[in-house]
Amino acid sequence: MALESSERPDRPITKFESMLKTDDVYFFDAEDFEDIIHHYLNNGKISLAKKGIKIGLQQHPDSIELKLLQVEVMVFENNLLDAEKLLDELQVLDANNEEIYIQRANIYSKKDNHEGAVDLLQQALELSPDSIDIYSLLGMEYLFMDEFKMARQSFIKCVDFDEQDYSSLYNVIYCFEYLEDFDGAIVYLNQYLEHNPYCEVAWHQLGKQYYCKEMYSEALAAFDFAIISDDTFIGAYFEKGKVLEKLGQYTEAIENYETTISIEDPTSHAFLRIGKCYEKLNNSEMAKYYFYQTVHEDPMLDKGWLAITNYYFRIKNYKKSLFYINKALNIDGGNPLYWKKCAKIQVALKDFDQAYFAFKQTVDLGNYELDTWLKWAEVAQKNGDLDGALQILKQGKEFYPKNLKILYMSVGFLLLAGDRINARITLLDALRLDKKTKKIHLFQNQFPQFGTSEWLKTIVTDSKKA
Repeated sequence: MALESSERPDRPITKFESMLKTDDVYFFDAEDFEDIIHHYLNNGKISLAKKGIKIGLQQHPDSIELKLLQVEVMVFENNLLDAEKLLDELQVLDANNEEIYIQRANIYSKKDNHEGAVDLLQQALELSPDSIDIYSLLGMEYLFMDEFKMARQSFIKCVDFDEQDYSSLYNVIYCFEYLEDFDGAIVYLNQYLEHNPYCEVAWHQLGKQYYCKEMYSEALAAFDFAIISDDTFIGAYFEKGKVLEKLGQYTEAIENYETTISIEDPTSHAFLRIGKCYEKLNNSEMAKYYFYQTVHEDPMLDKGWLAITNYYFRIKNYKKSLFYINKALNIDGGNPLYWKKCAKIQVALKDFDQAYFAFKQTVDLGNYELDTWLKWAEVAQKNGDLDGALQILKQGKEFYPKNLKILYMSVGFLLLAGDRINARITLLDALRLDKKTKKIHLFQNQFPQFGTSEWLKTIVTDSKKA
């Protein structure tokens, strides 16, 4: 497998590339070829790596290490059958070479046989028990299998060996997070920081764990230590800004987001957060400016278009609001919350046909919130479709069987449809549930034409007697 190239191969690489340009033939020892090939593999230059393998095997036809690099390229290019054949030949020559098991494991992994890959890597570990690269590969296989505790153990081994292995450190914390073991992550990171007190990556990750536990003062302290360790670490400034937002310190949050922009090129996410802060500070013009900056920076960021949508909805410019929600829907048409927003805008514009369609999309995409059913039913009723409105409420009742808003609205629509028998049955059901909360006013306010009728008074009286 490709390892980090050392300082040593610089001269052989220059000599090798010179040879390719001039068609001269230079001799290299097998180790030099290995370094040359590793260099090209690590830099993604597969064609040059293959040339190195070809010439290397011409000069050293019996080199098992060069043949193993040939296998690695075959696996990378999904030429798995030939790779397995070559591994069979190599295993006869050197049955105790851990790299053979590693490459077989890579083939198994490519075939989605992750259990088999783990077994092979465990065999490789028996031959080379201190190989951190094998532990790293094991960790990835366990991740594929959703075995997060086993993956965590493997990546911890990598970090124990090399405390600067931040890729493995991130994977350790990812496993803790997936297992929702935030306390465990905090303990682990604090132990790590005892040995590496100026590791900005660890402080940053620690702050995120505190944030998840809503321990905001501790999170702020962790992000401050990350910034002390590296004052150009934009991730720490950004996360600190999010904490300050949670604490209602919007001006300070803006300062941190602006710092991220001053250090590196501006990002759409930073602009969006700044806009949200100005929104909370009731500075609408600055909020609008940064929302537009957001979509200018990244026109495919649907949350930016949604922010502009909400801005115009608040100031009741519904036509512009509709224009921008359609921008968001063009990017993520499978988002039920965007369809729900679209439906509300169409209601405000009194375009009930389009509102009905948008609410239907909302539900079809899995949004079953109570107010979705209620508002959709109202739209159907305003379209003159009382049967449709009642059917919608019937579906909503499956999710909220004891909800008085649904029951009372059903009573009103049944009365509007002239179905007094079912209206009476439904009203009695509602009144039985309403003995303690006394929410009959929900019906009286929404349907004033029936709210003071003798029919209602009689049924209420009967229900009390019962």
